[in-house]
Amino acid sequence: MSVWIDLWHLFFPKECLLCGGRLPKGVRGLCSECLAGLPRTLLHQQKDNLVERNFFGKFPVERATSFLYYAKGGDVSRLLYELKYYGNQEIGRGMGRIMAAELMDSHFFDGIDLIVPVPLHKRKERRRGYNQSRCLAEGISAVTGIPLRADVVIRSRFTDTQTRKGAYERWENVRELFVCVSSEVLNGKHILLVDDVLTTGATIVSCADAFGGIPGLHISVLTLALAGNS
Repeated sequence: MSVWIDLWHLFFPKECLLCGGRLPKGVRGLCSECLAGLPRTLLHQQKDNLVERNFFGKFPVERATSFLYYAKGGDVSRLLYELKYYGNQEIGRGMGRIMAAELMDSHFFDGIDLIVPVPLHKRKERRRGYNQSRCLAEGISAVTGIPLRADVVIRSRFTDTQTRKGAYERWENVRELFVCVSSEVLNGKHILLVDDVLTTGATIVSCADAFGGIPGLHISVLTLALAGNS
C-alpha cells in the first residue's frame, strides 16, 4: 500500500496553498516557511489587549485574542477564502490545532470548560456544507482536550453576509440574532467562543448576549484573524 501512496505523491504532489511549493508527504495545507511567515498578533501575551478592549462595556470578557492579522488580499485572507468558500475544512482544523498549540504555554486555555463555535444559520450551513468556526473549534479541542459544544446556541434567523457592511450595519444585522437553547449546561461554566474573523466584534457580542442571565457563566473569545478596523 505504501508503494501506491508514494506513487500518488510522485504524480499528484500536494502543493502549499500560499506559495504553490510541493509539500512533503504527510504535510497538508501550508509549507513550514509559509506557516512561519503568517502574521501573528501575539496579543494573548498582553493584558487588556486590543481584542479584549473591543468588548469592554459590551459584555464581561475573561480573556480574548486573535491569532493572526488579516489584510485584504494577504496570505490570511487567502486562507480564509479557502476555508469559507472553497470547502477546505482541513485548513480550519489545521489552523485550530496550530493556534491552540502556540497559545498553550501562555495558559490562555486554563479554566475553560467548553469550546463553543459561533453558529451559522442552518440554511447557510446546509449550503456551505459545514461551519468554518466549528472546524477551527475542532482543531482547538483536539489539542487542548477541552470538550466542544456546538449545540448550546443557534442563529434565530438568516442574515446577509457581514463582509460589505459598515460598522453600524454590522451591529444592526446581528442584533438579537442568537438564542441559547441549553442554558442549564452552561451554569457555572467558563466557555470559549470561537469564530473565524473579528472585525467590529458585533457577531461575538450578539452571541455573548444570548447567554445573558446564566448563573456563574464566564466567557472568553478566540478568533483566527483580526481585521484591521477592529
